[in-house]
Amino acid sequence: MRPVLCLVAIAALISASAAARAPDVDHGAVLAKRWCAACHIVSADQKSGQDNPPPFATIAKTPGLNAEKIAQFLMDPHPKMPDMQLSRQEAEDLAAYIVSLGR
Repeated sequence: MRPVLCLVAIAALISASAAARAPDVDHGAVLAKRWCAACHIVSADQKSGQDNPPPFATIAKTPGLNAEKIAQFLMDPHPKMPDMQLSRQEAEDLAAYIVSLGR
């Protein structure tokens, strides 16, 4: 009986950790408004941003771009963007939010 309980516990932990790593679009929206809205238009209700950075909805509709590629981009500092020092989870959340705007 004990080995079965151990297997059930391990399966529950694996399932819980996988769920904890799932991107959170709502948290991504919060991050976008906090870190990105000064330059990018990050939501439909935002009226202005800077002239050069593309709106997030435009980024979301870029052919061949997906959440994984966006998250990777966010993890690497770029000269034109501030180094926000996002965790991997935050980058994934923000990327999921951006991709959601293309639907």
